[in-house]
Amino acid sequence: MDRPAQPPSPPPSRRRRQRSDARQSIAAILRAATETLNADPGASTEDIARAAGVSRQTIYAHFPTREALLGAIVERAAAEVTAAFDAAGLDDLPPAVALVRLLEAGWQATARYPLSWHLPAVSPEEDASRHAPILDRLLTLIERGQQSGDIDATLSPGWLLTACLALGRSAAEEVRAGRMTTGEATRAVHHSFLCLLGLADSSREPMVYTVDNHGSPCAG
Repeated sequence: MDRPAQPPSPPPSRRRRQRSDARQSIAAILRAATETLNADPGASTEDIARAAGVSRQTIYAHFPTREALLGAIVERAAAEVTAAFDAAGLDDLPPAVALVRLLEAGWQATARYPLSWHLPAVSPEEDASRHAPILDRLLTLIERGQQSGDIDATLSPGWLLTACLALGRSAAEEVRAGRMTTGEATRAVHHSFLCLLGLADSSREPMVYTVDNHGSPCAG
């Protein structure tokens, strides 16, 4: 018995156009979701679809769940933080200076994502995976600092890294509970990180980055 004929595959140019359209649609959704959730962390999928100029069905076609959409935003933010670290030239600086620069570069990049303070709590393992770009760089700098004598070597780098992550997680919980603003949480985590690592916080009032009307971070 003959098999039914299969429909012909679309030509390569059409497949490329479809992939390009899909990438543009995803980018538009992520931009709209970031802007909408930055303004209102409780915004609905319908709110995001309206801002993106697409239907809810289009969003669900790319991101089946809200968690998937949030995960994509986190990945985008992590890529920007990593790029900020690369631009800061941390490998060429003394460990103590590099640690401060790392924090400042991180705050500046994440200022574009205030929604990150309101993300649903996740397991410690998922939290560590979410912050992997920061943690990898931080671990390297802690190890360098202990080797140079800038950081006390009594405690293991792994323990210090875990403690830093716990500080950040606690600050996020305070923001979600409404007991701290994002600015207060940023200052608290910045100062606490440096104290934990035995480094002086010379300013005692670290820069807090906000986003201006053009979407660019600015110090305040």
